[in-house]
Amino acid sequence: MKQTIILGNIITMDEKRPFAKAALVKDGVFAYIGDAEQAKRFAAADARVLDYGDNFIYPGFLESHCHGHLAGARAIGQANLTQVSITDYDRYREIIKEFIAANPQRELYLAAGWVENEQYVTKAYLDEICPDKPLIMQTGGGHSCLLNTKALQWAGIDAAYAKSTGYEMVHVDEDGEPDGYICENPVFEIIPRLPTSLDDAKAYLLAWQDFAIKSGFTAVGDAGAEVAYRLSPQAYHELEKEGKLKLRTYAYMYVNDNVDDPKAEVARVVAQRATISGEYFHIIGLKAFLDGVTEAHTGWQNQDYLDEPGYHGVERFNDHDKMVDMIVAADAEGLAVHVHSEGGGATRFMLDCIEDAQRITGDLNQRNVLAHLHYVAPEDIRRMAATGSVPAVAPLWSPKVPGVYEQEVRYVGQELADQAYPIKSFFDAGANVVFHSDYPVSPMMNVRYSIWMAETRKAPKELFGDIDTQRNLGQAITREQSLRAMTINVARAWHQEHRMGSIEVGKLANMTVSDCDFLHDDLDKVEQAKILATIIDGTEVYKA
Repeated sequence: MKQTIILGNIITMDEKRPFAKAALVKDGVFAYIGDAEQAKRFAAADARVLDYGDNFIYPGFLESHCHGHLAGARAIGQANLTQVSITDYDRYREIIKEFIAANPQRELYLAAGWVENEQYVTKAYLDEICPDKPLIMQTGGGHSCLLNTKALQWAGIDAAYAKSTGYEMVHVDEDGEPDGYICENPVFEIIPRLPTSLDDAKAYLLAWQDFAIKSGFTAVGDAGAEVAYRLSPQAYHELEKEGKLKLRTYAYMYVNDNVDDPKAEVARVVAQRATISGEYFHIIGLKAFLDGVTEAHTGWQNQDYLDEPGYHGVERFNDHDKMVDMIVAADAEGLAVHVHSEGGGATRFMLDCIEDAQRITGDLNQRNVLAHLHYVAPEDIRRMAATGSVPAVAPLWSPKVPGVYEQEVRYVGQELADQAYPIKSFFDAGANVVFHSDYPVSPMMNVRYSIWMAETRKAPKELFGDIDTQRNLGQAITREQSLRAMTINVARAWHQEHRMGSIEVGKLANMTVSDCDFLHDDLDKVEQAKILATIIDGTEVYKA
């Protein structure tokens, strides 16, 4: 029997025993939590010792909503624009040109991380640097793309397509020809068609796994495992069979907008669960997009956009009866439904559907997830808790991001823009709040910044300098709430609270070691905290 003694300042997230000095691990599971001498007495003579001294040990951090394939692709397979100023369009092109020069063999190029602002660019912006091959520049959020002329031809996006799809999603010039900018449905149609092999996907997932583990995460939720590449679930499965997966992934399988037959879609996911779901890649539900994002003018709001009366955003999955059918069918199979719900209108729609489904099933414990929740009406915050739904929120998005915040004000007004991301209100209502980063949609998946920004509601100076970014300080939460939103609450959302999320006897020995006491250290220390080690199944898989 493999045994390990873990020593350090252990913050367990177990209300019965919140602190300890030692843990004994047997075959990847906690066998004892308490003091060091007792742990040594219970351990075998040949037990390994991992002594972290005065550093702090937490349950392995859990990420509730991210995109593994996209993260890996942006790390090693695409031109990465996320590190560039949101107004530096000249630098975007320099990076893309450098990537093309370094990869002349490619038949198609994708650059990701672009952030839209008031400067509107068209296909000519990309044609100038790449006239002979398809080139796609995708926003960091993933909901919008700019295509050069060759990419429009490759994707089959012409005047007829634009007219049938809608000009809100395919922009056109004065002649009715696509100008290169697309958003929402067309994006999610063409991205899975990018030239990608199964071996590519496996390499991307391994690169993503390395990043997540080094960042202190031991398990993640992949929100739409098929959204970028239809064979990603197969890639996960093969990697698990090869013994290469360490990071546990709890997957929600992608569902098309207003899918024709929701019950058949649930049956498809059930069949996938039976064939490719395992210990390290585990299917737990379905993922749908209800809307887009406010900064792209596509978030589904409760009111009209100020700059376009009569328009309240893009409604993607908006068929009430189909959503109710899907929730009911999923519930019968022990699956949850996880939705992208950015605007207040999308959230209200989904809660209406959940309430109607619960009248049919009587199940208040399905743990359906609504992710992002940029704007939410107070009455819908209360309904979230009452239905047992899980609000997945992003403290990393809560500040006034320069450029993006000004767009929000133009679109929804100052008052609503300043009420964004009501994290504390979800806690106050009694909801099971979980944090997410949506990585790589947002360029950070970061424990210390999540805790720091949840308390300060502003961005660290190293991101935007001395610019005032604080927003909605009344929605700040405590350090303990933040830790719960990245540990036990996420485990509960996955129906895994009996296995992870806290350091307790019988649970998986997953831990994250930091040089910071996130509960008590000064904010300056939190802001500079470092991940020192990550432990999965009792084995140290990363050490700084």
